[in-house]
Amino acid sequence: MGKKYSWWYLDLINFLLIVLIFFFGGAVISSQIILSDELVYVPNITGKTVEEARTELQKRDLGLTIAGQQFSDEVGRGRIIIQDPAAGSRLKVNRSISVIVSSGQESVVVPELTGKSLEQAISILKQTGLNRGFLTQIHTPQYPAGRIIAQYPPAGAVLERNSAIGFLVSQGEREKTYLMPDLIGRKVERAVPRLQAAGFKVEDIRHVYYPGLEKGVIVRQNPPGGYPIQKRNPINLEVSR
Repeated sequence: MGKKYSWWYLDLINFLLIVLIFFFGGAVISSQIILSDELVYVPNITGKTVEEARTELQKRDLGLTIAGQQFSDEVGRGRIIIQDPAAGSRLKVNRSISVIVSSGQESVVVPELTGKSLEQAISILKQTGLNRGFLTQIHTPQYPAGRIIAQYPPAGAVLERNSAIGFLVSQGEREKTYLMPDLIGRKVERAVPRLQAAGFKVEDIRHVYYPGLEKGVIVRQNPPGGYPIQKRNPINLEVSR
């Protein structure tokens, strides 16, 4: 009898062990199922680098998938432009957030602008997606006024869209400067033809009453005598009548 009962006791222990194994195994599986159904809020990862975003998502048991790249003028290279699902959404743990990463600004090739007029160059820059930068002007007989002598960066350089191009622009040949002669007291009919023959421009002659002077004498001039002028500067005279 004692031996029979001992076998029965061992069978009972084995049965209980099997029940416990199934119970704890089921509990573990149930806990995993419950955890896999857990919902978490999706954080805002736009503007972050990929590594910053991964670290942020790992804190919430979420992954990250790069779905593609695109150019952006606002978001720097390597930073996230778009995320899906959006920030604030609820998502099951162990799921991934799909993102689009910035490739930076679109690159363009600088066109050849030397020898073109400034107006032409600005129009070409707009079409290319570039902007006008610093402008420096010098006198030179080699290029007509308004023509581009040099550019920086040079033609063929690869720049990001909306970059600026600087220009060195010709002002044409430098005009000679003369000293305005003193014409006060001289006869207008002699002075004016000489000025005009020399290439100067007498723009206005006004006749005024001036007591004590004979007719046709220059009494006032602009620019005054000794003033530096160029041939394109207008000369105005007042003459006694």
